[in-house]
Amino acid sequence: MKSNSKPMIKKDSWKHDLKKNWALYLIFLIPASYFIIFKYIPMIGIMMAFEDYKVSKGLFHSKWVGMRNFIELFTGDQFPTALRNTCAMALMNLTFGFMAPVLLGLVIAQVRSKRVSRVVQTVTYMPYFVSAVVCCSLATELLKETGAISQFLSLFGLKEQNWLAVNSPVFWIINCCLGIWQGAGYSAIIYIAAINNISYDQYEAAAVDGANRFRRLIHITIPGVLPIIVMMFTMQIGLVFVTGFDKVLLIYMPSTYTFSDCLTTYTYRMAFGSSINFGLSTASGLFQSVVATILLIAGNKLSEKAAKVSMF
Repeated sequence: MKSNSKPMIKKDSWKHDLKKNWALYLIFLIPASYFIIFKYIPMIGIMMAFEDYKVSKGLFHSKWVGMRNFIELFTGDQFPTALRNTCAMALMNLTFGFMAPVLLGLVIAQVRSKRVSRVVQTVTYMPYFVSAVVCCSLATELLKETGAISQFLSLFGLKEQNWLAVNSPVFWIINCCLGIWQGAGYSAIIYIAAINNISYDQYEAAAVDGANRFRRLIHITIPGVLPIIVMMFTMQIGLVFVTGFDKVLLIYMPSTYTFSDCLTTYTYRMAFGSSINFGLSTASGLFQSVVATILLIAGNKLSEKAAKVSMF
């Protein structure tokens, strides 16, 4: 005699979890669809890095050339300069650019007046909403020969000049300062939140033991936010080759290519410049992605060994 009872679903099965948390899975479909459509499906375009890509022939009918695009990329006259500038600006962003929001978060957390700390946090946070185009337009006006910053620097004996047109490592400093001005306040939010989550009992106990504010900062605050700092630093390592270089594209000029051209702008010119070469530009982009992945994995391993904190 057949039984009409339905088979029991195990509580540890994915079907049981799907039935219980179907709303969460439904919400998850939105970001998952975004990444699948706009991040994973376009990865098929990596094939162009190994092809003599022609728009008329399409992706699957263009001539396969193997590693020729990479050889042309690495042996190009402008590649060593672009790689050097990329490494220099990336190193500055990874040191000064990364430490700025950390220090800003620590300083804001030390302000006793809540009103003052909120005002400072708001003022430093607002530049994040300024677009890169507006940010670079302001920099162009302030750094030109008659600009406010140029006039101010002339008071210290420096020459009145358009600092963006100076073909020297000064461009690296300008790019780093623009990134700090625009992103430090926004990035500091996560450190402020981490500091606020530290138990106040630890500060009271340290104060009773005679620790001043500086000692409490060194022995309680910094160790409390160290895991967050290590995690953010690991993420920054993976993005260091591409972060902030949209501003380079907006403020650099042919006369300053020696110190301003980077891999991102070099790739852009290869794809949309006078000599369009989609295969070469794709090879350059793939090279940057591979380097970023290696740096991310290496940074995660180093943080796991040094600070016992890792992302994966």
